[in-house]
Amino acid sequence: MRSHDATLQFAVGHRAVWAGQALTACTLRVKAGERLALVGSNGSGKSTLLRTLHGLIRPVSGSFQQDALARQAMLFQRPYMLRASVLNNVALGLWLGGLPWKQAREQALQALERVGLADLAGRNAKTLSGGQQQRVALARAWACKPQVLLLDEPTASLDPTAKREVERLMAEFSDAGMTLIFSSHNLGQVKRLASRVIYLEQGQLVADLPTDAFFNGPLPAAAALFLRGELA
Repeated sequence: MRSHDATLQFAVGHRAVWAGQALTACTLRVKAGERLALVGSNGSGKSTLLRTLHGLIRPVSGSFQQDALARQAMLFQRPYMLRASVLNNVALGLWLGGLPWKQAREQALQALERVGLADLAGRNAKTLSGGQQQRVALARAWACKPQVLLLDEPTASLDPTAKREVERLMAEFSDAGMTLIFSSHNLGQVKRLASRVIYLEQGQLVADLPTDAFFNGPLPAAAALFLRGELA
């Protein structure tokens, strides 16, 4: 793959294992600009798949391919904040990436302005609310200018206002051309944000459909039970 036109091509051909969870025969491709939602019950393999796509887990068999030129970032369900200012939490990654410290702080401030947190730049990041920390994490990712953003339950445990703000930022990033791959238990969020839905069950990819078809069309039995709330 030589261009962002085919941002990612992932093939976890046999299985990938992490912390006792496994993906089996899970093969998919993701095109540039897609908004891909991963859904399924707890333990279905969503987080494992995200970590595999981000290169944090190596499949024990099969293949894994991606555009070597495509920059990507990942947000975890509970983003880690350093015991430092909000500004420095964002600037550090840029500095580690090779930017001079002054330039890294300038770009970090721009990123905080992008997510509406510039006024908290001097605050200790550890003292922020969960929603504010998630927005800092989004700023930290956006500052690195990724073409692909992976998010693991990005609004879990957030209050409704914080959820709406994070969703708004995700939609804006997507509208600007960023590829989004996110897991979510919030089916309303999936309807609002996703262009395509992957349903996972016990580490297997059971359904891969456009969002409208997933919510309104025929589904495999397990996926239909999950959608009706009859599968834990």
